[in-house]
Amino acid sequence: MPDAINSDDGIVTVALLIGEREDQGQSTMNDHVNLEAGVFTDNNHENRTHGDSPKTAHQISEDSWVHAAAVLITCNNSAYILGYSQSIMVHLGWIAGVVGLFVATALSLYATTLPAKLHQLGGRRHIRYRDLAGYIYGKKGYYILWLLQYLNLFMANIGFIILAGSAIQGVYDLFRDDNALKLSYCNLIAGLACFMFAITVPHLSALAAWLGVSAFLTAIYVVVALGLCIKDGIKAPARDYSLPGTQVGVIFMMIGSISNLFVPLNPGMIPEIQATLKAPVVENMMKALYVQFTVGVIPIYAVVLMGYWAYGSGTSSYLLNNASGPIWAKALANVAAFLQSIINFHIMACPSYEYFDTKYEVKGGALAPKALSFRIKIRGIYLIVSSLIAALLPFIGDFIGLIGSICVVPLTFVIPNHMYLTAKKNLNSFQRLWHWFNVIIFSILSVAATVASVRLVVIDSKNYKLFGG
Repeated sequence: MPDAINSDDGIVTVALLIGEREDQGQSTMNDHVNLEAGVFTDNNHENRTHGDSPKTAHQISEDSWVHAAAVLITCNNSAYILGYSQSIMVHLGWIAGVVGLFVATALSLYATTLPAKLHQLGGRRHIRYRDLAGYIYGKKGYYILWLLQYLNLFMANIGFIILAGSAIQGVYDLFRDDNALKLSYCNLIAGLACFMFAITVPHLSALAAWLGVSAFLTAIYVVVALGLCIKDGIKAPARDYSLPGTQVGVIFMMIGSISNLFVPLNPGMIPEIQATLKAPVVENMMKALYVQFTVGVIPIYAVVLMGYWAYGSGTSSYLLNNASGPIWAKALANVAAFLQSIINFHIMACPSYEYFDTKYEVKGGALAPKALSFRIKIRGIYLIVSSLIAALLPFIGDFIGLIGSICVVPLTFVIPNHMYLTAKKNLNSFQRLWHWFNVIIFSILSVAATVASVRLVVIDSKNYKLFGG
């Protein structure tokens, strides 16, 4: 029988979180590790508890695949796409950039299906990425993946604050040219807005209505950006599409751009999104992924390619800064980008929120006094730290690129392929060779992109100024 924990809702059956690999063979029944979602009691796969999901304070097994698809599309079509023309196309050019986008899409679809297919490995649901890693690799794997994932999500959220702050500054600069409102101050304002949203939306499933709002906001800045790019591109003289920089610089920037190809397509939290789904969870998640990688990638492709076509190698890191046109249109797009970034911040922060809510057994609706008080304290601290880092280091985008190379590529390609190799013992020779190929190639890409990112951080740090921008 599994261990049980008393809670306000009665007896919660706690499924096993962590264990060693099957081939380690040795049972360690006396090795007890207490964790927020359960108790690790046995390293032998065959003796593990199979059945219900681990304890969580958040809602699971309630949403349709349409909800999961909407979450994925919201993540991947964030206002970050306004910067991909520069971060991807400028340093790759037309041929490598376009081919790279299609290849990255195909590889990303395949890689994201791997953890989705392992969601019920061993006859029980793994509702967190680290749970799955712990089941396959053991205690060390559990904590290593936890660190990588949370560092990735935390840095992505700092980026969302900077993105929202940039949108605020963009609106201000449309009407005033005194440079009085610095990006640092805008980032603090954005952090406050994210905090207000975070305390009223308890968990990922509670975003249902907001996902429709997000789709509407995304449509605004995508349509405005495309319209302005088309207008400018038609009127502009011949553009320069050559790769900028010195020969050495071009090589490093190309490596970074190859890594960036995968950023807009991989949220890095597939098990957490899949945890919200009704049965059959694997089939429903696959439907959501197929929608994401067909319908969901259209706005990304359109903005990335149209932005590069319109402005060439002079494309800005925030596409709306390039665009000329009616002030009201640019202001509307910036406001939409600001508001949509708040929703995306919440999605990426949900795994962290879930950890604390579960650890302290905090449940309740948006306005439940106890739950609301807890969210104000814990999520407030999370937002204060994120906002201060964003305000102190406005060029944190370089560090996000660094964390992306260290975390995003391993999380979304190296680890899923190796997990599948380890968990599936009946793969044929070709399948095993294919997964090992992915593990090796993306490990090399991660190392190379890290070197390129460190170089960029060093270069940009020479012009660093505290509370810059």
